[in-house]
Amino acid sequence: MAEFVRYYVGDIVQMKKAHPCGCNEWEVLRIGVDFVIRCTGCGHRVMIPRPKFEKSVKKRLKCAGDESEKA
Repeated sequence: MAEFVRYYVGDIVQMKKAHPCGCNEWEVLRIGVDFVIRCTGCGHRVMIPRPKFEKSVKKRLKCAGDESEKA
């Protein structure tokens, strides 16, 4: 069974496929039914459905949720 991962606004995630600019790191800007993510290389914004986002994420590089949980 797959582990449930909770994403937060401000997380930096690495996607399986690189963006055409060559960068595969994205910042999460909005979460919900759809995710809005921004390429950290060129700043391009993309809105994708949650299932596609969760399938495309390779790993989380920086978790913004860790700081908010400790405060």
